[in-house]
Amino acid sequence: MTITYKSRNEVPEQEKWNLEDIYADIGKWDEDYHQIEQMNEKLKDFDGAIHDGSSLFQYLKLKEDLSFIFNKLYAYAMLKGDLDTRDTEAQSLIDRAKSLSVKISAANSFFMPYLLSLEEETLHEYIAAEKGLDYFKEDLLDSFRYKSHVLSKEQEGILSQMGEALSVPSHVFGMINNADIKFGEVTGENGEKLELTRGMYAKIMEDEDRDKRREAYKAYYQPYVQLKNSIAATLSGAIKNNATTAKIRQYPSALEKGLFGDRVPKDVYENLITTTKQHIAPLHQYMKIRKKKLQLDELRAYDMSVPLVSGVKRVIPYEEAFATMCSALQPLGEDYSKILHEFKNARYLDVRETPGKRSGAYNLGVYGVHPYILLNHQDNLDSLFTLVHECGHGVHSKLSSQYQPQITARYSIFVAEVASTVNEVLLINYLLNNEKDEKVRYYLLNHFIDQYKGTFFTQVMFAEFEKITHEMAEKGMPLNAEAFNSIYESLFREYNGDEVVFDDEVKYGWSRIPHFYRPFYVYKYATGYTSAIHLATRILAGDQDTLKSYIEFLKSGSSDYPLELLKKTGVDLTTSAPIESSLAKFSDLVEEFSKM
Repeated sequence: MTITYKSRNEVPEQEKWNLEDIYADIGKWDEDYHQIEQMNEKLKDFDGAIHDGSSLFQYLKLKEDLSFIFNKLYAYAMLKGDLDTRDTEAQSLIDRAKSLSVKISAANSFFMPYLLSLEEETLHEYIAAEKGLDYFKEDLLDSFRYKSHVLSKEQEGILSQMGEALSVPSHVFGMINNADIKFGEVTGENGEKLELTRGMYAKIMEDEDRDKRREAYKAYYQPYVQLKNSIAATLSGAIKNNATTAKIRQYPSALEKGLFGDRVPKDVYENLITTTKQHIAPLHQYMKIRKKKLQLDELRAYDMSVPLVSGVKRVIPYEEAFATMCSALQPLGEDYSKILHEFKNARYLDVRETPGKRSGAYNLGVYGVHPYILLNHQDNLDSLFTLVHECGHGVHSKLSSQYQPQITARYSIFVAEVASTVNEVLLINYLLNNEKDEKVRYYLLNHFIDQYKGTFFTQVMFAEFEKITHEMAEKGMPLNAEAFNSIYESLFREYNGDEVVFDDEVKYGWSRIPHFYRPFYVYKYATGYTSAIHLATRILAGDQDTLKSYIEFLKSGSSDYPLELLKKTGVDLTTSAPIESSLAKFSDLVEEFSKM
């Protein structure tokens, strides 16, 4: 059974982050804060004073130096705050860092209008005259793509000042979802009443006792239903802010604004949704199998996660999970394995769920330091997959920081999900190949299908929800709890089929999704999964060229556009072929599962 900790003091040091790798104490953080303030004042002096290659280089160098320090400063505040969202000192650091971010944005707001006021020929002359500008050349020239979307100097200044206000909906939802929300009660093993936690919920939804699942499901959604109007207001605010900003910047739509930075055509997004819905039948078939295997008259939302094989409830302690991960990822080579052990030994992972700690899991790469990985580990199969997933991000961060200069070290979210999902595919392959018990293999195949459903189909459904709601905002249509419920329920039915009987809570699914506050992000899970299936399959087949190109991909950061980086590994997402191939794999899995 998973160990429950009442405070962080009970957690072994080896399973907690060492934030001293960033700052030894708050005093050092304060020193950097004041240094950034001074540097930021110097940045302001460049407004109207860049007239040649030398002054342009001096400005860009100072800006990058400031960015290096600020990223550490902000990361420390965020990481410290996420360890206990009730920590008022940490919240104060986050607030100060956010205020400083607005000041930095304001100080730099003059630059893009200035740069785009230049003739491209003039910029080339500056670069030719100042050797130091070679480092910034690609970024400078790429900025001209934004020419029609950058406003006047005065307008950019106003928008930068509004940055903190525009982030309020996301911040409010974060506080509701992580600090303030209280779930209902569930019945413990001895009949006692316990307040539900997210970690408990994930485990209970896999419990074979349907009454327990129903109880947890109702308790989990209770606060979301109660707060539906407040959360709808935050989500509506976030969507409208995004749609309005897109309009102000003269993008054809909020979607195209969201895709512009990665240079992803709108067709790629729409093709993902269209192709998935054209091949949705195997998912509907799986729902029929699930209903039949569970011997239910009605399949409900709280029946979606319980394993279809009884008596194979896997308890996987953290140490065992880490060892399994290292074995499963051996096909990626010895150097990859060494990095994984470094993560554990040097305390890059914060492992345990504790009161007030941010829910979920993530990786944050801090350039010049190392990656930090947040977990809320439960001793089950899902947590093993989460560990493998986040370490994929972590290795990607470490290698990109190691092999790329600061300017190209931070990779796009678009390619991030490839690194994490390749690891998941390698893990499930390892588990299936090393399990002799047919019942357990059946259980693992079931888990792979459910993982596929969550990482691919559910994310495509979320992507369509975002597309519809943003289009409504652009047309001035009302966005409230009733509208969100209607859209979400309709999509849920379309993707999951007619076998599912709806409890009232289903339609409130939108209210608990943090990713909706990062517009047009979730589709990247699906494209990442598609790419990962392709790459992992070839690596497992012993294709050394693919392995080599994949490791180079992990070292590439943002040295090229995401679609181009993937093309170098053999994945072309401008066609429907990778998506169709991935969906064919899912169809095969469902077919195999139905025969076992």
